[in-house]
Amino acid sequence: MDRLDELLRDAKPYYRKRKRARRVWAATSSLCTLCFVCLFSFHTFNTSHAPIYDMWTDEIEQLQVGSVIEDMGLPVDEYGLLKVV
Repeated sequence: MDRLDELLRDAKPYYRKRKRARRVWAATSSLCTLCFVCLFSFHTFNTSHAPIYDMWTDEIEQLQVGSVIEDMGLPVDEYGLLKVV
């Protein structure tokens, strides 16, 4: 019995050291996982590609729809430009 108590006293510091190391490892891995999840959640994924609007897009749309000058009642040529009489 005395021999068993002596072995337990000898093993107690090693057991505590190993237990502390496991806690540190668990805390570190949890923190790394949390950081990864936070960084991953802030990353936005562009699943749909929005069309690029520039000045030519508006010009093409106006040509397809009609002439603004013609809508105002002014004389226009076949291209929808103002006709000088």
